[in-house]
Amino acid sequence: MSGNQLVIFDTTLRDGEQSPGASMTRDEKIRIARQLEKLRVDVIEAGFPAASNGDFEAVRAVAQVIKDSTVCGLARAAENDIRRAADALKDAASGRIHVFLATSPIHMEKKLRMTPDQVVERAVQSVTLARSLRDDIEFSPEDAGRSEIDFLCRILEQVIAAGARTINIPDTVGYNVPDQFGRLIRTLIERIPNSDQAVWSVHCHNDLGLAVANSLSAVMNGARQIECTVNGLGERAGNASLEEVVMAVRTRRDFFQCDTRIDTTQIVAASKLVSNITGFPVQPNKAIVGANAFAHESGIHQDGVLKNRETYEIMRAEDVGWTANKLVLGKLSGRNAFRQRLRDLGIEPDSEEAVNAAFARFKDLADRKTEIFDEDLHMLVAADAAAAEQEHFKLVSMRVQSETGETPSADVVVVAGTAEQRARAGGSGQVDAAFKAIESIADSGAELQLFSVNSITSGTDAQGEVTVRLKKEGRIVNGAGADTDIVVASAKAYINALNKLHANLQRAHPQV
Repeated sequence: MSGNQLVIFDTTLRDGEQSPGASMTRDEKIRIARQLEKLRVDVIEAGFPAASNGDFEAVRAVAQVIKDSTVCGLARAAENDIRRAADALKDAASGRIHVFLATSPIHMEKKLRMTPDQVVERAVQSVTLARSLRDDIEFSPEDAGRSEIDFLCRILEQVIAAGARTINIPDTVGYNVPDQFGRLIRTLIERIPNSDQAVWSVHCHNDLGLAVANSLSAVMNGARQIECTVNGLGERAGNASLEEVVMAVRTRRDFFQCDTRIDTTQIVAASKLVSNITGFPVQPNKAIVGANAFAHESGIHQDGVLKNRETYEIMRAEDVGWTANKLVLGKLSGRNAFRQRLRDLGIEPDSEEAVNAAFARFKDLADRKTEIFDEDLHMLVAADAAAAEQEHFKLVSMRVQSETGETPSADVVVVAGTAEQRARAGGSGQVDAAFKAIESIADSGAELQLFSVNSITSGTDAQGEVTVRLKKEGRIVNGAGADTDIVVASAKAYINALNKLHANLQRAHPQV
């Protein structure tokens, strides 16, 4: 690897999944992994194979389909974990085992209950075993940001000698600040005799809002891999945001003196897919991928941009996958034009059947909506993927009534298994009544944890995107639905979540 190439290690499928409620099915992980491959991510950390059978199968499935990116599996410094990761990566065109072990005094004493000498011995044994199973081995000293520098130098020198070729320094609790973290990376590289035999990496958490800043400071001090996630997803306050890291380096190549191989035009598509699958909406003012990232409200700004875009824009919206174009198609438009627009947006359905299904939904939407926007197309394809889940429950029809001073009610017809069932319920509003009517048929006993509504585009005829999060016996599932009628969208989302619960497609939190 050349000194001016920055490796992008995406951990959306592993660390991102540790966000409460963000757990993904195997098929959802494959969909995101395919998009990350189109994004040209260097390394995709697909999961923690030893955490559960579900995670093992998900990592194995991703390893089988991804050819242009390295697929990585996480493992504790334990023989079973390492062998489990190696088994999951058996079919990978390019695979990596990522071994981690805590090195901070508090972690060694309170969590591991091991002496420093024992930790060094365990680390070397684990890397040696991993290297006997795969050539590409990464080692992370967990909680490195609070570890003693002399001990870090000692253990990292020995794991490099044992065969680790990527050394990742995590700021596990988001405690560091940029100057301090950058100096730590520089010190380790300068003090460790065999540091030139490894690529130096960082994994920064965002507890103080400094994950991207810390990561970029590390790059300025010799790091050449950044571990990050799409939309900054991750446990607690999240991780370094992939899109922010990539565009900072791309926009300021004059300063960072390096670049990535990322196809930045795929960034928005990746952001929308991850948001839809996890149920975590992107805030409008989020850098790069927020709806307002390239919007100008101020009259002074608008005037400047009209005269010369570069007066107030340091990036082009289209370079990251945004487009101002509207899809001017209607009921009489053909399938070829529709397919071409999907390609222009970087959307490639998995099969001809998927294209036909999306086209049918497009025609139906064109009957109800004056203008079809690109955002609508993203949601049409996402809705098809959601509908492709195993459907035990299916919404046939719904009628809601609401009148001032009266209790709203909903009548629903739902197919449960092979039987069509009807139910009626009242509620505090139309959505509440619809949920109660559906639940009286499903009898899931699940707890509603989140109900989120977002407008996909502008206008009163815009599609509403609804996310529903249900919890039952420690399992959390997300359901998504979209429609120009927000009550219908809500019912679709609830049904989608119920189907995931029924099919046991989701699992407990990956660290449980």
